[in-house]
Amino acid sequence: MKKSARMKELLLDKKIAVVPSAYDGLSARVIQHCGFDALHLTGAGSSACLLGAADMGVATISEMSTHAKNVVLAVDVPVIADVDTGFGNALNVYRSIQEYERAGIVGCHLEDQVTPKRCGHLDGKQLISVDEMVGKIEAAMAARTDPDFILIARTDARTGEGLDEAIRRANIYQEAGADCIFVESPKSADEMREVRKRVKGPLLANMVEGGKTPPIKTQDLEEMGYNIVIYPVTGWMGAAVTMRELMKELRATGTTQGFWERTNLKMSFKELFDILGYQKFSEIEQKYIRQ
Repeated sequence: MKKSARMKELLLDKKIAVVPSAYDGLSARVIQHCGFDALHLTGAGSSACLLGAADMGVATISEMSTHAKNVVLAVDVPVIADVDTGFGNALNVYRSIQEYERAGIVGCHLEDQVTPKRCGHLDGKQLISVDEMVGKIEAAMAARTDPDFILIARTDARTGEGLDEAIRRANIYQEAGADCIFVESPKSADEMREVRKRVKGPLLANMVEGGKTPPIKTQDLEEMGYNIVIYPVTGWMGAAVTMRELMKELRATGTTQGFWERTNLKMSFKELFDILGYQKFSEIEQKYIRQ
């Protein structure tokens, strides 16, 4: 089964699809190694990884599509991605979908913020009109060549304009042809339930540690009726805090060993290289490199 068809199957399954977010090739391999069936390429984490920059729309389509290609090549599972606002107007959206699809991405979420955007869990977001967003959705649908490529329409209306407006926009986007709806930053589990009650079609839940939406367990999201859940901050926040503590340890003591002993976090050198596919590359090297 091709990856895009597999991803659509996961989206439409009665069981919720848990799709952790990668921010680079290593994190993608770790997610796959842990047994997940698909992964999400986070826009915020990619901006942090590539540029050391906050999620405020500073990355370009060429940077992001190349990054997406490298992540796709690192794993065997389907990859969906954050395409932000499509990096501009409907014409830019058309090109963005082409670039992501050529990179091997099997679906993406497109949001109704102005360009440049900002993280969905920050204040100060501004929205484009509903009509402009519908045009972007239609452009995205026209650009995709694979009928199984999943278009997820995201609305950021909840933070500034309220839940009712977010739900109104969500239903319009679904009627415009989006395969899945992403209502960003509901403020409670009750609001999540209200979204499910009033919005048609498949729904994506976004779990952001420290964000505007409280943490909700996978089982509870599934019971609510959500179809897919992503974790766009989890991996790179975990990596950043671990590195911060390691660097503090190194500066204070002259070695990192105290950190490993104190936390009891364990990964051998061999385990790390196993995740990175060392054996496969070694076999290719032995088979084809001749001197």
